[in-house]
Order: sequence, then structure tokens, then C-alpha cells
Amino acid sequence: MGSAALLLAACAPRVPALRAGPSRDVDEWATAPDPGYDAWVLSFLPRARNAGIPEPTLQAAFAEAGFIPAVIEKDRSQAEFSRSLQDYLLSGVSDSRVENGRAAMARHAQTLAAVEATYGVDKEAVAAIWGMESSYGVRKGDVPIVSALSTLAYEGRRAQFFETQLVSALRILAAGDTTPRAMKGSWAGAMGHTQFIPTSFESLAVDFTGDGRRDIWGEDPSDALASTANYLAKSGWRRGEPWGELAQGASGGGSGGRVIQPDGAPAFRVYRNFDVIKRYNNADSYAIAVGHLSDRLRGGPPLAGLFSSERPLTLPERIELQEGLTALGFDTRGTDGNVGPGTIQAIRAFQASRGLPQTGFAEPSVLQALR
Repeated sequence: MGSAALLLAACAPRVPALRAGPSRDVDEWATAPDPGYDAWVLSFLPRARNAGIPEPTLQAAFAEAGFIPAVIEKDRSQAEFSRSLQDYLLSGVSDSRVENGRAAMARHAQTLAAVEATYGVDKEAVAAIWGMESSYGVRKGDVPIVSALSTLAYEGRRAQFFETQLVSALRILAAGDTTPRAMKGSWAGAMGHTQFIPTSFESLAVDFTGDGRRDIWGEDPSDALASTANYLAKSGWRRGEPWGELAQGASGGGSGGRVIQPDGAPAFRVYRNFDVIKRYNNADSYAIAVGHLSDRLRGGPPLAGLFSSERPLTLPERIELQEGLTALGFDTRGTDGNVGPGTIQAIRAFQASRGLPQTGFAEPSVLQALR
């Protein structure tokens, strides 16, 4: 039994503490003893009870919870830096993400069509957020949410914010939507297929499958996709309208259009749905990436001037490119065919070593030069 569970049992002797399950393997998100954290838990429990959290929920939630040093390290190491829009889009809207997205949309075509009909949000936009947030459910996050949020509330930079999120997560557990062991996500507390923070989940998540639970964590993404559509709908999404377009030659369609120009990037004319996407993540680069990914999932072309004019590499070619670069000492941080920041940096380093323009594009000419 972890120290948090022992403290909880001591503070509520009339309710037997649940036994902790098998100990976790040593990994990045392992808990560690911390007397300050234990003291914080003692001070938090009365506030949680006053907020209406039932005692059995507290027992279950803290039975295996604890202080996670890696969470604090992640929080403290967040550097204030900016990636160019091109870099962001090269990884966020890579050919592999487009291919995987179209495959995911085909697998869940019936669900996405029903979600679109119910909430009036274009299915490609919902799928694009799914792709950006978890690579279509492949990377939902494996950090125990109660441990992460309690760690951040204890020692984080925004203690009150994370305590509010922790209380919200406990209410979600009390409602029976999931279990403490299944409630996993990012180190900062975002959860499930489309990375809802607990307070957003409470106000906007839906039970689309009708099984009595709003399950955004399981293999079936239906509730997560519908919850995301509900989020966008409540934020003012207009079905069928564009998010934006390159300003040069822009058609002027939609309403409320304005021109923006991220640093070092072409100008875009953006419309109402662009601002709706920013309600999900308040960054221009994110909204452009989601909007462009939705266009690509719909069959649109890459943005002119920001992507290679050559044909996309096939999956086997991307894997060959990554394996070749890594063998030469240009580490791509993986050889799975997914073109992310590591692959982009490796391509640029290789291009620099050969005196080639440092585009970072995974394209046939780079593969040919590598061969």
C-alpha cells in the first residue's frame, strides 16, 4: 500500500482502505516517497470531502496514487521556445498522419457519420483533432491521472488550477465513467483519445454509445469523438464552412475572415471555425494544423510553399529513409515510418552534410541521395 493510501486510511478509519494491486514496473512515471506530498494529501482530503467526493472514491483513487518526480521534471523543463509553422506542420500533418487518419476514418465511418449528423460538426475536423491529440488513439498517454494531478497540485507552478482538475477527476471517478487504473493520460492531466482535461470532460463529454459511461479512454473512440464534436459545436462550429486558406488567391468564402501571418510563414485568411478550433487549443499553429489536416483527410492537397512539391513517400520508403539515416548516424528517434521532429532534424542534418538545401522534407530526392 502506498503512503497516500496509508494516510487516507488513517484519516478515515471507518472505511477500510482498498489494497494496492501489483507494484508497477520501474518506468518513467514511477512514484517515489515524498514526505511533503504526503502532508499535502493530508491537507487535501478534507477539501475533497467538502467538495462532495465520496469516501469510497477517495479510497480507490489514492490506493495506488503517489508523487511522480518525472511529472515535476516535465513541468519545470517546459522551455519557452517556438517552432516554425513549417516544422510544426511537417510533423503534425505528415503524410503518415494523413494516411493513418484516412484509415481510421474508414474504420469508424459509421460512428463519424452519426457524430457529424448529431452535432453538426464536420467529421474531418473531429478526426483531425483525434489525430493531433493522440495519433488516432495510438498515444493516449499512460500517466495515472490522480497521481499526476495531485503531484502538480502539491508542487506545480499552478497549484490551484491542478487541484481544481484533481477534484474534477475525482468527481468523474465517483460518477462511474472510468476507474482509477484506467484513468490515464498525459503528465499534465489531459485524458483519452482527444485529450480532455477533467473540467472540460465534466461539462462537455457525452455518452454516445448509451452504455451509461462517458468512456474516452477505451479502445472504442465513439464517446471521445462525440465529446469532441460536442465541444466544437458548443464553441460555435459552422458545418461546411472553411477554417481558413492561404491568403494569396483566397476566395473570401465564409464570414468574419481576417488575415494572420505566423512568424516566417505565409499569410492565411481565417474564418470563424479557426477560432473555434482555438477554443480546443489556443495556438495559431495548432488551429492551422488541425484545419489543414482536416482538409487533407477530405482529399485536399498539401499547402503550397510549406510542403514538398514532390510526391509523398510510401510507408516502406519512409521506413527505408529512417533506417538509412539512422545507420549513417543521423538518429530519427524511431523507424516506424512516422515522420516526426526527430526525422525532420535528421533529414536536415543529412542534407547539411551533403551540401543540399536543408528542407527537412521526407521526399524521393532525399531517399535517392541517401541511396
